[in-house]
Amino acid sequence: MAGKKKDATEREVNELLDSLIEGRSPEEIMGGGGLLDALTKRVMERVLEGELTDHLGYEKHAREGRNGGNSRNGRTRKRVKTDTSEFEIEVPRDRDSTFDPQFVRKGQRRLGGFDEKVIALYARGMTTREIQGHLKELYKVEVSPSLISAVTDAVLDDAKAWQGRPLDAVYPIVYLDAIHVKVRSRGHVQTHAVYLALALNLEGNKELLGLWVGEAEGTKFWLSVLTELRNRGVEDILIASIDGLKGFPEAIESVFPKTQVQLCVVHLVRGSLRFVAWKERKAVARDLRAIYRAPSLEAAETALETFSERWDERFPVISRKWRANWANLTPFFDYPPEIRKVMYTTNAIEALNAQLTKVTRKRGAFPTPEAVRKVLYLAIDKASQRWTRPVQDWTAALNHLSIVFEGRVPV
Repeated sequence: MAGKKKDATEREVNELLDSLIEGRSPEEIMGGGGLLDALTKRVMERVLEGELTDHLGYEKHAREGRNGGNSRNGRTRKRVKTDTSEFEIEVPRDRDSTFDPQFVRKGQRRLGGFDEKVIALYARGMTTREIQGHLKELYKVEVSPSLISAVTDAVLDDAKAWQGRPLDAVYPIVYLDAIHVKVRSRGHVQTHAVYLALALNLEGNKELLGLWVGEAEGTKFWLSVLTELRNRGVEDILIASIDGLKGFPEAIESVFPKTQVQLCVVHLVRGSLRFVAWKERKAVARDLRAIYRAPSLEAAETALETFSERWDERFPVISRKWRANWANLTPFFDYPPEIRKVMYTTNAIEALNAQLTKVTRKRGAFPTPEAVRKVLYLAIDKASQRWTRPVQDWTAALNHLSIVFEGRVPV
């Protein structure tokens, strides 16, 4: 019986819908002020009337309401925005002003995922003005820049909680790097550094430990970042992969004295190629690759000598740069291939940096550091949704790390 009743109801609904849409164009049905808006408006008003009836305890025009105290007291007009449109509804009132509607709350102007849509557009790197134009063009909804800012500001509390969350006691590998953005300050545009700490946890999954905004990349600020990680529960980092910032290894050692520092090869290669004319970069990059992809430390030293003999006359600064950083560049030669490929390059954080740069590039200068945090937190949250699988060969890598760093990997 229940199934037959359901089928009958569905037929009635379908017949009603067919009669409503018959002869109407898509614009008349879905467009602003069209049939869908009219139905949505009517449903909202019917629900609100039902809520008021429940609040008062009697139906409209019922005898129980006569001289019974609180009663209906007209309606108030209110404009609301949905994902697809904007229109006016009439909200019923009571004489004692004790009615608190739940379907459309007092002060609520945005319904049905409107905030989520704005935040999603913001996370993709669209500016406030671009979002305003997008909503107006597609949905015929007028939204002020201040409203969009207010909606996106709501994520700052989430970002603050995320930034202060407790961390694991041990991380096998942490990549420390920075990207740069433009921020307006006292009428001038300045370059700020956004510091990032991306870890591989004991399960081999990527986890961004935090982001910090400073006026310029420097060892002193990195020291404060490392200290914060310690205060949030990190007791040990086995390997830290870093760029070539002067004094960076010493800053790490002062907070995590047992951590092995691995200089990022990608940064060193990129810095080396800045001294090379474009037409010769391919050849120089090939010879540098022979160094860091050598099967052993001895082979790498031989490859460096070969590189020096071939290129020092034209680009002497490159081999000097590699020799000066050799101690922090070569630790990965002590490990098997499955660990080397996650040690000597910060590919993981480079990929993240590329996504973050993509959402910041079109913005020009940010108005405040808080605006930087807001945009990048949303972009990071979006990127991390794809971090669902551990790195390849992680089990073998962790077993080897457990032997090398005996007693420091929890079992």
